[in-house]
Amino acid sequence: MIREATRDDLDQMIELYRYLHKDEVLEKDEIILKAWDKIMSDPDHHLIVWEEGGKIVSSCVCVIIPNLTRYGRPYAFIENVVTHEDWRGRGFASQCLGYAKELAIRANCYKMMLLTGSKNPATHRFYEFAGYNSSDKTAYVQWL
Repeated sequence: MIREATRDDLDQMIELYRYLHKDEVLEKDEIILKAWDKIMSDPDHHLIVWEEGGKIVSSCVCVIIPNLTRYGRPYAFIENVVTHEDWRGRGFASQCLGYAKELAIRANCYKMMLLTGSKNPATHRFYEFAGYNSSDKTAYVQWL
């Protein structure tokens, strides 16, 4: 079942994000709780989850960003696409990305963007199959 996360989903999201950044351990501390409250209260920040048997097994974030160019049409940014390793290959992440696309269309976005740090060709094929391309834009990242 696909849906947007609720306030009660924080513990499951912390668990799922272990499969996104294996070297990062999230603690349910004051910083995370503050970020969670901010995410949950922002109508333009969508935390999309796929729930299977009461457990969140896949997710992505879709943020709708207001914009002055393109006749004031917003754009969507996709981040933190992840599926629990035991549930991969079943189309759950594709469903999450499809839900994000529906949100972007309803918000009248003119484009969607995502970045991946993966060098795995299968990951790149997955994003291409989902409708993204790496030829229209060049992404640069500055880590802080």
